[in-house]
Amino acid sequence: MSDLYSRAKSAVDYLYAATELRPTLGIILGSGLGNFASQVDNALRIRYAEIPYFPTSTVQGHSGHLVFGTIGGIPVAVMQGRVHAYEGYALSEVTFPTRVLGLLGCGTLIVTNAAGGINTSYRQGSLIAISDHINLTGSNAALGPNEPRFAVVPGTGQRFFDMSAAYSPRLRELATEEASRQGFQLDEGVYLAVLGPSFETPAEIRAFRTLGADLVGMSTVHETIVARHMGLEVLGISLVTNMAAGVVAEGQKEAETIHHEDVMEVGRHAEKQFTSLLLALVPKISKLNGKSSSKD
Repeated sequence: MSDLYSRAKSAVDYLYAATELRPTLGIILGSGLGNFASQVDNALRIRYAEIPYFPTSTVQGHSGHLVFGTIGGIPVAVMQGRVHAYEGYALSEVTFPTRVLGLLGCGTLIVTNAAGGINTSYRQGSLIAISDHINLTGSNAALGPNEPRFAVVPGTGQRFFDMSAAYSPRLRELATEEASRQGFQLDEGVYLAVLGPSFETPAEIRAFRTLGADLVGMSTVHETIVARHMGLEVLGISLVTNMAAGVVAEGQKEAETIHHEDVMEVGRHAEKQFTSLLLALVPKISKLNGKSSSKD
């Protein structure tokens, strides 16, 4: 089946047959954050490999399950891990799960990631709300024939679409207010995406800072591009798992060598705060959107 929309519909039909739940909010969990899926009530876990045309994760920390259930009574679909272009996947495959989440009925997408901190005021373990992004991966997920059938909001799905508010200002405000209520500060920052899989050089990080980037990573931007093409509202949250190459944060004496294992460990340490924030946000986002918690 060569048609991208038909493949996505095939995946949706499979999932509709597997569960009566109809999610209104989707969550993509990045490196070190996959344990959040254990917070889903009445959970049904489906392996990516079981879903027609769904790409499978190959990276440590991305277990590869789509979890259906509820959070605070709100029907959700949670991706426990994602795939990346550096694994050898085409961007249409990287963003295929986002297409499926939109067609399932997820009008809102919370996309999360592990990121390197370019902004020296950040600390390892900090959560940052993404205010905007810079795409330096060398491509764009909207390349190829335009498919207006992916539009889930009237007026979207167009060949040329607006990205001036890619990350929803009102959802960022809601997240910032909730973080403050919970006793911590949720800063905002610009996320810059590179292709990977190698970590960046210190010279590249200096260039990225000049461009206005606060964070750097290897995901998220293409999922957001596709989500906005479909008309989904996006909230992006980065976990600063390490300072980027050559960056010496306040209070540090020298820059540290970067290891993926450290990324996973910081994710585990930040799990409590991350979980608390998302558990509170999901029902508040649903209330903001005026959506019910039913399965209809």
